[in-house]
Amino acid sequence: MQLDHDDARKAKEHATTYARELAERTVRASTSGPVGAPLAIGVAVGADGGYGVAVRYRLGLPGVRSLARRVADEVGPAVDVRRTGRIRPLVVDRPVRPRPPVITAQAMGETGRVRPLRPGVSIAHVDVTAGTLGAFVLVGGRVHALSNYHVLAGSPAAREGDVVVQPGPADGGTARDRVGTLAATVPLAPGRTAYVDAAVALLDEPDVDPTYPVGRVTTTARALGGERVGKSGRTTAVTTGRVTAIELDDVVVGYGDELGDLAFDDQIEVESTGPGPFSRGGDSGSLVYREDGVALGLLFAGSETGGDNGRGLTYVNPIDAVLGALDATLLA
Repeated sequence: MQLDHDDARKAKEHATTYARELAERTVRASTSGPVGAPLAIGVAVGADGGYGVAVRYRLGLPGVRSLARRVADEVGPAVDVRRTGRIRPLVVDRPVRPRPPVITAQAMGETGRVRPLRPGVSIAHVDVTAGTLGAFVLVGGRVHALSNYHVLAGSPAAREGDVVVQPGPADGGTARDRVGTLAATVPLAPGRTAYVDAAVALLDEPDVDPTYPVGRVTTTARALGGERVGKSGRTTAVTTGRVTAIELDDVVVGYGDELGDLAFDDQIEVESTGPGPFSRGGDSGSLVYREDGVALGLLFAGSETGGDNGRGLTYVNPIDAVLGALDATLLA
């Protein structure tokens, strides 16, 4: 990467305009109806700390690979082009299994019943499968659990006061495993650009264990790119990664029949620095933090391919945008 941050932002704006103009001329010629942004474009961050333009594409639209190459040629050498495949929310996608035993050990990333509650454990709306309890936050002076909209609500049919269980139903949780109720969401809607996938549940019992593998996480920062990060999730437990792109716009995530494909702006991208993926289904809602214990974002989606190890890329909402949208603060 060859640019500083400001120049990379300017190059991103140019690349975005150029990509949309090309799409109107080339992609529309092969499709019917309006053309959305076929590429996600943001600011890439190299291992050397330099900046460039991130171009991400998924197959499915005619000519999209060629479009990505043409944008890369327009930007020049300071570009990082990656194929992501489809990007999806990372809830569990499997049937309910038998009820698990109570878990009291302190290993992170659990599918069992855990009391007191702590980050990294299975949680969900009673009608959802399972995701991850990401953090504890204060809203109006009361302790809430923070996770994603698609974990704690699941659909536009959800209502404040709905039961939230730990573990999630996919891990055997039922109404008798109630830990709280849905308290607030940031709504998602087709045709509207989204910035966060987030919700909070008011906890029945405020006695919680807010400890992560790096200790207490009580402060936040905006991702600048290149940070070494970690997360504790329901499925893959503790994993490590690196922020490879920031300020990504037009990240299209497939939410299924009710919401369809939603486009997210100003997102963070993380690739794994280990042999496995940074996240998998069930890790949605995990808090992503720097090595020094500062929160950067809320994990919500992942791609089929991409990353140095080919195991997929993870997408993260900036944590300050999440907390601001919910009028919440991290539990100190």
